[in-house]
Amino acid sequence: MNTLRVAVIQMCSGQRRDENLARTKELLDSSLGHDPHLIALPENFTFLDREGNKLSVVEDPKNGPGIRLLRDFAALHGVTVVGGSMPLAAGDKVTNTCLVFGTDGSVVARYDKIHLFDIDLDTAHSFKESRYIAPGADIVTFDCSGHTMGLSICYDLRFPELYRELTRRGAKVLFVPAAFTHRTGTDHWEALLRARAVENFCYVVAPAQVGRHNDQRESYGRAMVVDPWGQILAQAPDYDCVISAELDFAYLADIRRRMPCLEHARLLPNA
Repeated sequence: MNTLRVAVIQMCSGQRRDENLARTKELLDSSLGHDPHLIALPENFTFLDREGNKLSVVEDPKNGPGIRLLRDFAALHGVTVVGGSMPLAAGDKVTNTCLVFGTDGSVVARYDKIHLFDIDLDTAHSFKESRYIAPGADIVTFDCSGHTMGLSICYDLRFPELYRELTRRGAKVLFVPAAFTHRTGTDHWEALLRARAVENFCYVVAPAQVGRHNDQRESYGRAMVVDPWGQILAQAPDYDCVISAELDFAYLADIRRRMPCLEHARLLPNA
């Protein structure tokens, strides 16, 4: 398959998991109108509040409500679903985990967020995910329609070495489900997404949280799909919605052929 249509969900999750899942189902149903092969959800789609509160809404990895929703939807409609992220148990902490569901509903990939958002911009923008979240350690790719795709989550976006390694492992599409803060997203979100696309000659697919989640947390939104030349193929407005774009792998291959930057790299890991 030389082309693949992706549908990208933007939403504003909150403190009530049942309401978040109901809204997720609505947006998943709406995404079918885009005739997608693959649907991607944002980070924390099941629950978005203070990080410590995730301990009360961990998903049963075999039959949690968020997992059931995505598993059953993928199998019913024969689409691949990149499940943003949800909390899974990790001792006295949780992981921030992206599960990918294949067209039969089975889990075909699991990625636990590697880079944790421990920052202190000012009194209103201070986060320490590592208090409650256990970091992942594995770089993860999966196959969809014969093409390799790479997984990341939100703050990972600031670490280009992760995306170069995903590309070295064959990735043509880089997923970045996110809940980027409004403060940083205003200046950095688009610039970073386009940089990751251009430096790796990959498509970048970035579902996003948008709007205010509680009295201390507001997400920037602007979910988007960026092509390997750095052009924005689709970008969400500032509210819940679904956007879509067609990924053209012949176009990607032609760019890589004409500008073989990836073959010219000299600073290789462990060289």
